[in-house]
Amino acid sequence: MKRSAVQLRDEIALREASLADARSEARRGELSDAQVRVIEAREEAALARARAELDAHSERVVNPRRHRRALLVSALVCFALAAAVLAWTSLVPRQAGTSITGTVSLSRAQQVSQLLIEAEADVANADPVAALSAYRQVLAIDAKNVSALTQSGWLEFSAGSAAKSSSLVTLGVSQLRRAIALAPRNAAARLYYAIVASSTPGNGTLARRQLEIFLALHPSRAQLAIARPLLVHFKIPRS
Repeated sequence: MKRSAVQLRDEIALREASLADARSEARRGELSDAQVRVIEAREEAALARARAELDAHSERVVNPRRHRRALLVSALVCFALAAAVLAWTSLVPRQAGTSITGTVSLSRAQQVSQLLIEAEADVANADPVAALSAYRQVLAIDAKNVSALTQSGWLEFSAGSAAKSSSLVTLGVSQLRRAIALAPRNAAARLYYAIVASSTPGNGTLARRQLEIFLALHPSRAQLAIARPLLVHFKIPRS
């Protein structure tokens, strides 16, 4: 499917921020050289494609209403593309052998960590079904794992919206709410929930509130790049 110039610029901003974050984390010793090389190869290849597509794109003049709608669509597209980045940034602060809740044993924590890495790779490879399966396995081991609740909530909601399944939509929303209840200062969960609210009629006030909380949590550059279309739509200034 041909993407708009807005979508392409948002993807470029997201991937540039992802590269910058990965290199910064490597300097702090949070990522190994091998991990950084994998991220760089993936993001630089995607950047090259997006920039080439943007260069070849002939921008059309659009009316303001259509442009605002494109911003919201772009937010959802970019959020799907960024799921891997958000999963990774929520994982790296933890040391090997620990859990986000601190309640599982060493061997189970290693299993959870491996499943989360596999899910991140599945999302990066545009295989949300496999990713969702991995996140569900994580939750079967550790029902309070905030990363899995956040990512699974988004994927369940997206699948439910596409299939017009109210049960999946409800499950996705409840998982995001649980992630926020367990980790109220988790910026990724707040941002997912804001986008879910913004795509649901009558929830504009909730979406705005979640975005305001998200900004107060000092999110990463990658997360801010994803949030930018919604921040513009709701006219929320970045302080």
